[in-house]
Amino acid sequence: MEVAMRKGFLKKLLINIVFVLLIIVALGLIFNRQIKNELIKSYHPTITRKTVVQAERRAKKQTPRHKKNVSYNFKKVKSLDFQTAAEARMNTNRLEVIGEVLLPKSHIHLPIGLGVANTTLALAAGTMRADQQMGKGNYPLAGHHMVNPNVLFGPLYFKTKVDDHVYLSNMKRVYQYKVYQRTFIAATRVDVVRQTKQPIVTLVTCDATGAGRLMIRGKFQKSYRLTKATPKLKRALLGPVNN
Repeated sequence: MEVAMRKGFLKKLLINIVFVLLIIVALGLIFNRQIKNELIKSYHPTITRKTVVQAERRAKKQTPRHKKNVSYNFKKVKSLDFQTAAEARMNTNRLEVIGEVLLPKSHIHLPIGLGVANTTLALAAGTMRADQQMGKGNYPLAGHHMVNPNVLFGPLYFKTKVDDHVYLSNMKRVYQYKVYQRTFIAATRVDVVRQTKQPIVTLVTCDATGAGRLMIRGKFQKSYRLTKATPKLKRALLGPVNN
């Protein structure tokens, strides 16, 4: 009798434990997207000239840290999942930051990281060529299009228009561009990353389906020292980025 009661108790306990675990898993799946967005949005570093110089120095010397964290292999880029977002958020030191991209009207203000490694794109806009330079030729940047219209490059899809301004900065100078093209392209259009004679900025993100790409292009207008920027622009660039 006692043995039967004990078996019944253990069976009931096991069922309850499994039930609780199923609820936890279900809640995790339900709130996965919200938690992922919060992980990304909580990253608000202040980028300094020292940060940029150190990353540029590691790139020039091809240090082990640079080689480990920087990749230009587009084939390895995946949709941003919870695991990648969590890994990136816990290892922000992997991000090789070389500046900022700011689109005031779209409320985009992101660090620019070297390369398109998945952990880089989880927190920043990524450079798409190793040789690109602000204000010279084509400066392409890739970023994730999130369902949340306020995260990473999500605002590009929902808010960015022709004639908007794009500002790039290496925390020493500001490079000002004006958007002249907004178009959808095939994901296979790697030619948009290539160097150009005309100085332009190219911003690339996924379209609503994830199968194609939205491309925003801006023409270079002028460059000036960060110290000479308008007070409003200077405050924005010198303040924390906003994912």
